[in-house]
Amino acid sequence: MIKVEFAAARPDGAYALAIPVRAGDVLHDRLGALGEPVRALAARAAEAQRFERDLGGIAETFVEEEGIVRRLLLVGLGPQPGADGGYERAGGALTAKLLVSGETHLVVDLSGLGLAGGESARLAFGAAARSWRHDLYRTKLPRKQKPTLETMTLVGAAEDAEQEYARLAALLAGLDLTRNLVTEPANIVYPETFVERVRASLDGSGVEIETLDEKAMAKLGMGALLGVAQGSVRPPRLLVMRWNGGKAGAKPVVFVGKGITFDTGGISIKPAVEMDEMKFDMGGAASVLGTLRAVAELKPALNLVCLIPTCENMPGGRAVKPGDVVTSLSGQTVEILNTDAEGRLILCDALTYVERYEPAAVIDIATLTGACVIALGHVAAGLFANDDALAREVTTAADTAYDRVWHMPLWDDYQEQLKSNFADFANIGGRPAGAVTAACFLARFAGKFKWAHLDIAGTAWRSGKEKGSTGRPVPLLAQFLINRASRKG
Repeated sequence: MIKVEFAAARPDGAYALAIPVRAGDVLHDRLGALGEPVRALAARAAEAQRFERDLGGIAETFVEEEGIVRRLLLVGLGPQPGADGGYERAGGALTAKLLVSGETHLVVDLSGLGLAGGESARLAFGAAARSWRHDLYRTKLPRKQKPTLETMTLVGAAEDAEQEYARLAALLAGLDLTRNLVTEPANIVYPETFVERVRASLDGSGVEIETLDEKAMAKLGMGALLGVAQGSVRPPRLLVMRWNGGKAGAKPVVFVGKGITFDTGGISIKPAVEMDEMKFDMGGAASVLGTLRAVAELKPALNLVCLIPTCENMPGGRAVKPGDVVTSLSGQTVEILNTDAEGRLILCDALTYVERYEPAAVIDIATLTGACVIALGHVAAGLFANDDALAREVTTAADTAYDRVWHMPLWDDYQEQLKSNFADFANIGGRPAGAVTAACFLARFAGKFKWAHLDIAGTAWRSGKEKGSTGRPVPLLAQFLINRASRKG
């Protein structure tokens, strides 16, 4: 990621210069620090390129200042940049424009905008987050695709902007970890190597780590999780990580992340098209780890337990089959009607395991259903909860972090769809309300604590030209913990 710096005045030497402009600003005033010939050229470029000051819109020209030819960019902030992550989006637009442009240094002049420190920091955060790339396995990257932008300097920011950005830098570290893990190929990151990555990324952080192997899970009776794992030659793992930042004995918050390192669908195999992307099915697990990485730097005054059940879902000779019945850790039996509804099977055993911690609140995070993508697209994650106060708490954190969720129903009416003739219930409820019935399935294992479920199938990954991990919902989860720690304090 690019390096972010803060300065009182513009530096000497070569750099690209960006001037943010709000919808209501007088352009001549925003360009006041520049010489008259430069202001005139910038104004003509804005007119010619139909620069409307809309959020993330950019007008570009080249100007000469004191013998140095530099790229000048006007970036729009829109009418209300503080809403819906506007500053982050503007910062991201600048990075997208310059990342492979040949420019190495960007100076953003905020003078005269009167931005609060947090607003300036958010712009820098958006720029840094947008610079993430995963080029690890590209040995012959074309010159025009090689990132060049290294540094971003903010000039004229409020005095507390650097301090505000230091907090966001911890979040960037978590985002970077999550995005790299999710984007890694499944032959590199699988349950055993995922555990290795966890230990390496949290070494010296103060986080306690415990790993349960296949034998330990079998002894406990995790038949649902092991049923999913048995089709793969890769053994499953259950990771338990603890951050003890609160009072001894205080009830912890618990995060549970779905860690399917690759999902073929099992015997109910998925179509070949875009199956390569199913390495992102451990996005929930990676987001939990990324949040924990941020927590280790932010050090909130609370206790946090993170559980990650991780395995592969493969169509091997030992794989579970449609019609098989498994017995979960809770003792409840499940008829597997579709082996591609595997995430809820590994999560249900993890949710039962959570009971031993007597949690204050539990949130599971999972790329659980394609139905949630159909319902909410790629904008918002689906939020389900058995406690309205917890749902409001999650929504507040989501709104603050610009990492949106939408509260979905969890009514008992939907439980009818999970009926089975041969077990306590089935693992699917048919096509209608698929995201809801998946949450209803999990709710059967979360009755002993306040619980929320985030279906991030539509938000954890970006397909197409920008294919790769988004890192969501690390911002939401981190904000949730910050809010809760502040409330406790």
